[in-house]
Amino acid sequence: MKLIEGVMSEPSPRGSAWKGHIQDPASQRLTWNKSPKSVLVIKKIRDASLLQPFKELCMYLMEENNMIVYVEKKVLEDPAIVSDDSFGPVKRKFCTFREDYDDISNQIDLIICLGGDGTLLYASSLFQGSVPPVMAFHLGSLGFLTPFNFENFQSQVTQVIQGNAAVVLRSRLKVRVVKELRGKMAIPNGISENGVLATDLDTEVGKQVMQYQVLNEVVIDRGPSSYLSNVDVYLDGHLITTVQGDGVIVSTPTGSTAYAAAAGASMIHPNVPAIMITPICPHSLSFRPIVVPAGVELKIMLSPEARNTAWVSFDGRKRQEIRHGDSISITTSCYPLPSICVRDPVSDWFESLAQCLHWNVRKKQAHFPEEEEEEV
Repeated sequence: MKLIEGVMSEPSPRGSAWKGHIQDPASQRLTWNKSPKSVLVIKKIRDASLLQPFKELCMYLMEENNMIVYVEKKVLEDPAIVSDDSFGPVKRKFCTFREDYDDISNQIDLIICLGGDGTLLYASSLFQGSVPPVMAFHLGSLGFLTPFNFENFQSQVTQVIQGNAAVVLRSRLKVRVVKELRGKMAIPNGISENGVLATDLDTEVGKQVMQYQVLNEVVIDRGPSSYLSNVDVYLDGHLITTVQGDGVIVSTPTGSTAYAAAAGASMIHPNVPAIMITPICPHSLSFRPIVVPAGVELKIMLSPEARNTAWVSFDGRKRQEIRHGDSISITTSCYPLPSICVRDPVSDWFESLAQCLHWNVRKKQAHFPEEEEEEV
């Protein structure tokens, strides 16, 4: 995949009067260095309504486009698929994988998601480095990140394969969790007690290091404790504040319309290079959400005065406990997620705001009758 690049350009078709300006986000287009041959299809698990769309899509990709289709092994273990004899010949052509066991990151050219926003978050979690372009069909509940409708999927998939599509590069967070080695935390095979792969283990200093790529947000909260969470937030090595409340959300612009929006943060277009810091129910009248530059490094630790531990999750997954001496470092990843648009990044975003979140929906004010207008 290659994106059309450039910073300065001539006036855009939107009618700008400036002779030189930064690149219009709507001008980012998807082009292929070579035609995509392998596609990863991600289907929402345990949803019977998606079985027929899944079958139709896979048959179209294999038979009409001669593509290699990868699916997660547990998708094919669905009883409805197992018992479908007509789908048998197609099913045998699948390449399968298991999460946390098989690395397919270098074998996929395109990702297609069937379901809700969770399928896109799951796709992101499978790729800790470069991510292939993602085409997401709205077959779930909310659908803020899944702009495509499935009714005419053949023509839309064909356009994407031909490279006729706009993309938005959704920034991700690179997260590094450093923990003290305690009891069962370190297991000889390098897997921690909660199933997270230990990417680095420094026995000299007694630390366990784990890394994650996060599309929406990192959430640090008080967990089951009844006490306030008490965590220190550092920016580029300087202590900027202590969060005393239910917790804190560190999110990407993509995540600004998720948990952060529910906690009172502003909504930021995914093309804006930024990181959001949003407190969760802070015990303070003046703690407002803030936006910091994308290039900074945040570090979050339990305050020395904290009465209890904290808990952290990454896009709602891999939840684990954070204790005194542990740290969470967060910065913008150099591996964004290329999300394919129906129209363009700006139009799609405002369409999602209107359709999914009903942004600024209000009954319009009535105008004055003509007689009153003359009096005024």
